[in-house]
Amino acid sequence: MSKSLKEQLPVLARHEGVWDGYYRYYNLAGEKTDEHRSRLLCRFPDDNTYHQTNLYFWADGKTEVRDFPTKVEGGRMIFYTDIDGWAADEPLDTHKRTVLLNWRRRDDPSIFLYEMIQISDCGKHRARVWQWFRDNKLFQRTLVDEQRISDDWAGYDDKQFSYADIAAFD
Repeated sequence: MSKSLKEQLPVLARHEGVWDGYYRYYNLAGEKTDEHRSRLLCRFPDDNTYHQTNLYFWADGKTEVRDFPTKVEGGRMIFYTDIDGWAADEPLDTHKRTVLLNWRRRDDPSIFLYEMIQISDCGKHRARVWQWFRDNKLFQRTLVDEQRISDDWAGYDDKQFSYADIAAFD
């Protein structure tokens, strides 16, 4: 019998739930170029499926929804939507806090990203760093600060949210 996704990727499994946070983008000079709030639904709807929905909210009213169903191959989660890439627990992290991702957007194959995610031992906070490369040269970074607001992602599925609905935190 094959292992479930949660058994194959136990650090990633700790991310199940609903996360509110801030995405902040910086250029190479360290200047902030964008900021928006977020709500992420990280779901494990069955033993071998992970499905993430990202809801983004800007202060000016702009919104965006990105959806990331995945499949598992070779102990890694594989994205097969408008991005190609993978996510995996970092086996060298003896504290079991780190997930690594690599992905490329299909709409611009000159860009690839590496993402590192750390989750706190209590499982209520996480921090993410994206390193963006264009034509093999670093051009920006994204920092994401998040807190888990619920373990029950099903209670948030198919609901509409606004900027004001997303919990503020410091």
